Amino acid sequence: MNHPHPATGDRPLALVDEHAHAWSPKTARARFREGLTGPTAGVAAGHTQANLISVPADWAYDMLLFCTRNPQPCPVLDVTDAGTWTTVLADGADLRNDLPRYRVWRDGELVDEPTDVRAYWRDDLVTFLIGCSFTFEWALAAAGVPIRHVEQGRNVPMYVTSRPCRPAGRLRGPMVVSMRPVPPAHLSAAIRESGLLPAVHGSPVHCGDPSALGIEDLDRPDFGEAVEREPDDIPVFWACGVTPQAAVMASRPPFALTHAPGQMFLTDARDEQYRVG
Repeated sequence: MNHPHPATGDRPLALVDEHAHAWSPKTARARFREGLTGPTAGVAAGHTQANLISVPADWAYDMLLFCTRNPQPCPVLDVTDAGTWTTVLADGADLRNDLPRYRVWRDGELVDEPTDVRAYWRDDLVTFLIGCSFTFEWALAAAGVPIRHVEQGRNVPMYVTSRPCRPAGRLRGPMVVSMRPVPPAHLSAAIRESGLLPAVHGSPVHCGDPSALGIEDLDRPDFGEAVEREPDDIPVFWACGVTPQAAVMASRPPFALTHAPGQMFLTDARDEQYRVG
């Protein structure tokens, strides 16, 4: 499988505007609509972020079944009707141009990374909004867990693993994970706090040796950017909502739209709505 690189030139939005953490989701979406791009970690603090994938209606059942069979990497927050570009998760939002950057796929190949997909929109597209681990980073930070990629102004590193997802209809593919280096003293807090938010991937799928997931080099992520680690940091891996993009590359549906990795949809929902304890 060939892993396309993300668009170049997109800086983390927390670096572009030091007030990005205090934006409302509506303000963030308006800025994205105007053309602002970049990874959204740390933007609109306290509000839930979501991965996006739109597939033709005749692939929608397969995608729904894929998400149902693989709930940790693909926790569904909303599914639209065919052709609909609105969502109950964000009043007045337009899913076609309210994300910083998108990806356009044809037959499993990446063909464009625009900031607006209205020109590509089709009346048969069904959109899935899937939980994102950026959502639980605020819980980690509140518990004292350092968030290295935010501290370093980088997109979170993401890796395609050797762990296959459970197939569904025509869809198959490997699990993708995001990685955050965690000091040993904070590991239990990271596991506990993320575990309270199962709708945004929940607890880690693995801690420690990356080779157990088939990852050969942490400094060469498939998506996002490598982060600098402290000598005693433990690499901690969470299931990632880029997994459907890996399924698109493996299964080659005729057409799909997705978010660019790390450049998420900002919903109006509050993080605490998805906390189970």
